[in-house]
Order: sequence, then C-alpha cells, then structure tokens
Amino acid sequence: MAAFRYESQVRPGLVDGSKDYHQVTEDIIGPIEAAPTRGWWIGFIISVACLIFGIISVTTQVIYGVGQWNLQKTIGWGWDITNFVWWVGIGHAGTLISAILLLFRQQWRTGVNRAAEAMTIFAVMCAGQFPIWHMGRVWLAFFIMPYPNTRGPLWPNFNSPLLWDVFAISTYFTVSLLFWYSGLLPDMATIRDRAKLKWRKAFYGVAAFGWTGSTKHWQRHEALSLVLAGLSTPLVLSVHTIVSFDFATSVIPGWHTTIFPPYFVAGAVFSGFAMVQTLLIVTRKVLKLEDYITMEHVDVMNKIIVLTGSIVGVAYLTELFISWYGQNKFEGYEFAQNRVNIFSPYGWSYYLMMGCNVLSPQIFWFRKMRRNLTVTFFMSVIVNVGMWFERFVIIVTSIYRDYLPSSWATYYAPSIWEIGFYVGTFGLFFTCYFLFIKFFPVIAVAEIKHILKQAGNTYKEKMTESETVSVEEFAHEHAHAH
Repeated sequence: MAAFRYESQVRPGLVDGSKDYHQVTEDIIGPIEAAPTRGWWIGFIISVACLIFGIISVTTQVIYGVGQWNLQKTIGWGWDITNFVWWVGIGHAGTLISAILLLFRQQWRTGVNRAAEAMTIFAVMCAGQFPIWHMGRVWLAFFIMPYPNTRGPLWPNFNSPLLWDVFAISTYFTVSLLFWYSGLLPDMATIRDRAKLKWRKAFYGVAAFGWTGSTKHWQRHEALSLVLAGLSTPLVLSVHTIVSFDFATSVIPGWHTTIFPPYFVAGAVFSGFAMVQTLLIVTRKVLKLEDYITMEHVDVMNKIIVLTGSIVGVAYLTELFISWYGQNKFEGYEFAQNRVNIFSPYGWSYYLMMGCNVLSPQIFWFRKMRRNLTVTFFMSVIVNVGMWFERFVIIVTSIYRDYLPSSWATYYAPSIWEIGFYVGTFGLFFTCYFLFIKFFPVIAVAEIKHILKQAGNTYKEKMTESETVSVEEFAHEHAHAH
C-alpha cells in the first residue's frame, strides 16, 4: 500500500478531450490552411486603419517638429515616455513564460508560450519607436550609435541610461525573435509537408530552413532553446531595470529612488501577463482552441497576476513610507501634494492607478473568479489601464511642478498627434498579431505533442483507471492472505 500512500494529487490535464497526434495537428494548423474568416478581416482592417492614423501623426510630427506634441515647460516627457515604458512592460510576459518556465520545466507554458513570445516581439517593436521619434530630428538618429567617427568629440554619453536602453532593448528584441523563430521551425515544416498550394509549399519550405525532424535536428533545437532561455532569463530582469534607471538615476523628487528596478520589473510582469490573458481569451474562442488553452492555463496566469499585483502594491506603499520617513521636504511635497492629494490636478490619476493595480486583482484570491473567463478578460483590461496610469503618474506628477513655482506647467493634456501616435502603435501591434495568427500556429504543435502523453486528459484518465484497478487487486490479494 506504500506505493499509493505517498502519491501526490494529480493536477488537471493541460490538453482537454481525447486527442491523438493527428487531431492536434488538425486543430492547430487547420485554421492556417482555411480562408480568413469575416471576423479576422474586420479586426485586420480596423488595425490597419489605426496604423495609418499613427503614420499620419508621426509624419506630421517629423515635418513640424516635437512642438506638435503638447509638451510644456517642465513636462518634456509626456505621453511619449509613458507609452514607451508601458509597451516595454507588455513585452515581459512572453520571455518570462518561454525562458524561465522552460528552465524550471513547467509544462503549463506550452499552451500559451508561442502567442506570448509573438506578443513580446510586437510590443518591443511598438516601444522602440517612441524614443526614436522623440528625437525630433530623426534623420540624425545615427548619432547615438557608438562607432568611430569624424565628428570630433561628439560621442554618445555612455553614462546616460537612455543609451543603455538602446542596448538593452535591441538585445532583448534580438534574443526574443530568435527564441520565437527557432520554436516555430518544426511547426513550419509540418505546414510545408501538408501544403497543397505551390506558394505555400515554397514559403514554408524556405521558412522551415530544411527541417526534417531527424534526431540531430531535435538535439540541436533543444540545445539552442536552453541556450536562448539562459540568455533571456537575465534579460527579463535587466531590460526593465534599465528602463527604470531613466528615472532612478535622476535627482527629480519622485524619481530618485532605489526601489524602482524591482518595482518596475514586477509591474512589467504584471502588465505582460494581463495582456497575454486579453489576447488568449479572445484567440482561444475565435480559433476554437479551448482544448489547448484550458482553464488550467487561465487559472495559473491569474495566480501570477495576483502575486505581481500585490508586489506592486507593496512598492506603492513603500514609496509613500520612504517619502515620509526620509524627511526630504521636496520628496514629501511630491507625494503629499501632487499625488495623494485628491484635489491636486492629477490626484484622480493616482487613485485610479491604485484601484486598478492594487485593489482589483485581489479578486483572484477566489478560485471561482480565477476560472471565470468574463471576469478574467475584464480584469486583464483593467490591469493594463492601471499600469498605463502608473507610468503616467510617475512621469507627469513628478515634473509638472518643479522647484520654481514660476515655471510650473499648466494642466498637461496630450495633443491629437500624441494620441494618434499611441493609437498607431496599437494598430501596428494588432496588425502584426492578426498576420501572426493567420500564417503561423498560435500554439506550439510539437510541444503540445510532447506533453500529450504526460499532461493530456486521456493519459491521466488511463493512469487513474490503472491505479484504481491496482488498488482493488491489492485489496483483493490482501483479503485472501488474511
């Protein structure tokens, strides 16, 4: 009986239904081979329209200068840097799900990692544009590149965290792209082998890099995955840490604090997982992938959201405590008057941030709420609204009133071109995402097949049946012995 006494509770299956390998391929690759649905076309056209609005906004800003944005005396960074930090944060969950969970051998990542990795790449593409266009004279952007030049003493300032951003984000993008693409190779070879149209066979044939599924190919694939996961793991921590240095290395009250690096990283994972939930709840419904993106996936990701939301809440309270305990009158004024004071011009945004990021995720302590798709979708949107306001509060409330009352800005509100640029990045993000779900498998087919025998419902049911039979046989033999 000892064999059964120490048996741990079996977790729910990660693949629902009675699936064999062929059925997995049909379910996930079938939508790629079918013609685009009406819903796909509607979403794609709306995304492209937003992207065109963004292109017009950026073109206007390049022609007429940064003056097109409603930046004022003290607010040199408005929506621009707010949106930059927000988009970088969105991109964090993909690499976390892929890299860290791969290294820790967490099987639940397989249903969601492909879409999360793609989301990372698209979000970093959106984020990287904000600092570039903020330069104003964007045609001189090559001045920031550190290469031997004839411009005399004009070199990038290596002490500037803005330059560290360039290196961190470009490295993060490169490693994330390699990770995503290398994972796609076996699946693209499957699409190539199933293709009936000549252009499809040629396209996926080139994209699959001659993948044959040989033992050698799989060995190299797994070795590469582990190497890239090892590289990505410190990047998850370093990228948003460096983004936080844009603020933490300054002397501005409200920014000059050592809590920013861990606080920004927790906030990035928080907002990233919320965006993964937003996208996957819609994707699983539209593409009929409920058997692969299961309630177990939704439940586990909601647990991470409530954990990181609580960490962010502790960071907010720590900031308030330090501003009081430090007895720096400028820091104290920043928090007491510009943020916590609800009657200050931006007091409303601080309480909106606290409500969305700290109070609302606490609903996920209840299992019933974690496994409710409507609640999860609504909460994922709320969290990302809250995280946007967090960045807005940090940036605008810290600089709109500086040491000299004579230079205090009037109430800051974005111009139509700032809003247009932000809408345009949403257009770019969703245009890329719609193309991704049409031409590439949203779920890693090879990885689902790999875990099917261990974490599929059919396999678990058979194991439970065999264990029940074994227990009954043991009891029967035990009775005969007596």
